[in-house]
Amino acid sequence: MYQSAMETQEAPLHVAMVAAPGIGHVIPLTELAKRLVHHNFAVTFFVPNDGTPMKLQKQLLQSLPKSISSVFLPPLKFDEDVPAEVRITLSLTLSIPALRDSFKASTKSTQVVAMVVDSFGMDAFDVAREFGVEPYVLFTTNAMALSFVFHLPKLDQMFSDPASNLPPVYPVGPMVQTASAHLVDWSNNCLKWLNEQPSGSVLYVCFGSGGILSQEQLNELAMGLERSGQRFLWVVKSPDDKATNATYFSLESIKDPFDFLPTGFLERTKGTGLVVPSWAPQVQVLSHGSTGGFVTHCGWNSTLEGIVHGVPLIAWPLYAEQRMNAVLLADDLKVALRVKVNEHGVVGREDISKYAKALIEGEEGTLLRNRMRKLKDAAKMVLSPDGSSAKSLANVVEIWKNQ
Repeated sequence: MYQSAMETQEAPLHVAMVAAPGIGHVIPLTELAKRLVHHNFAVTFFVPNDGTPMKLQKQLLQSLPKSISSVFLPPLKFDEDVPAEVRITLSLTLSIPALRDSFKASTKSTQVVAMVVDSFGMDAFDVAREFGVEPYVLFTTNAMALSFVFHLPKLDQMFSDPASNLPPVYPVGPMVQTASAHLVDWSNNCLKWLNEQPSGSVLYVCFGSGGILSQEQLNELAMGLERSGQRFLWVVKSPDDKATNATYFSLESIKDPFDFLPTGFLERTKGTGLVVPSWAPQVQVLSHGSTGGFVTHCGWNSTLEGIVHGVPLIAWPLYAEQRMNAVLLADDLKVALRVKVNEHGVVGREDISKYAKALIEGEEGTLLRNRMRKLKDAAKMVLSPDGSSAKSLANVVEIWKNQ
């Protein structure tokens, strides 16, 4: 009995994490998990499965330290016309019974002290409390959006339609553990190419894990980059004329995105640009000395990564709270140029060329870069061992350890 008690005491405390299926929701939680490991915690991810292969999510979670494990809940089957926002929410709501069973098994074998969910995971609170575990939310967007969420219950009472019908969803298949896999090394070509470019000369163009352009907008962006004469690294995806978040769950393009680029574009820009399909090692790109600007959809992950590495932005919001973030970056912090669409809802090639030139070699770009450098310094201070971020995490860790 004495040995068993000692073993229990020495075993690491456990934190459960529940992530929405989109890769943009998984990544922030993995960053938190890695920091908790340094505080001698073990972490188990419970990931609702929207029915897509979720290949990248599985590869990402499998690449983490051994003290971070993961369980993918039974896959669901959605109608094709279910909007992404509804799909995210239902993925968790309909997975609650499976989450309860998996979480129950976890509490029998480990000492779980907290459950951390993302902003779409608050239905999991009831499961945590059912087993006497305190739930927490990792809310990875700006303070204004957080304030809006606090007001949602009142807005829901005022404007919700109780007669609305949700689209049908069907659970299929058994619960599966993440398969053993190794991350594909996409970074070599990007970083090797960046190493050959002058300092601060490259415009990095990426619309996040889910962002998609229409065919017309894709053409205009390509021609605008070519016309600008600036060096660029472009993460391109096959276009979609219906949804701006078409790869939210899958990340990768279904078709070869190079097939949708203007004829001859790749050959004409071979000396100044690098186009990569679907994904690039964004943190490494933004931290590289050759990167001088970032065309971004203003997702909060990308926003913070741009700020932390001091890269001025061209704000090009597509969906969700990204327009709110773009206003913050362009009008309040003044570290971004904000694109404007024409009467057809498209950002034209002439304007794209103008934005690229202004950011990389213009006076306006220099002003933005100087302001962003100050934010970078502030972020460095916050993330230092004596910074507010590190202290806040340490306070939460102490609360969990003393429960």
